[in-house]
Amino acid sequence: MTTAAIGKYDFAPMDSADKFPAPLLYFGWEDHLMMCAPYCVPFPPNLVFGDMLRGPFADIYGYHPDFAKIDWDKAEWFKSGKPWKPDYTKSLAENGLKHKDVIRFRTPGLTGLKGSCH
Repeated sequence: MTTAAIGKYDFAPMDSADKFPAPLLYFGWEDHLMMCAPYCVPFPPNLVFGDMLRGPFADIYGYHPDFAKIDWDKAEWFKSGKPWKPDYTKSLAENGLKHKDVIRFRTPGLTGLKGSCH
């Protein structure tokens, strides 16, 4: 639906990077409806990508039965809807992630509870 402003629409955004302790990043797991929307988390830019998968990701997604079965070497990653390949040994910043980026990942062979998204 198109909208039209009735006046000048010029103001500082309320969710700019300077208002948060770390950049906000959105992460979503494709084909897993227990997580119906991406999680928004403030991760420090110096966090190593692989450490994020083993640490915070285990806390965020670990309650799903498929999480323990993930082969991270086969995961398919998307940044802003386009295929993307992170380097697990580099930091989030070194991987080019910045405030409010949207990252989604797909885990081939894992398609939700009992294959519900297959």
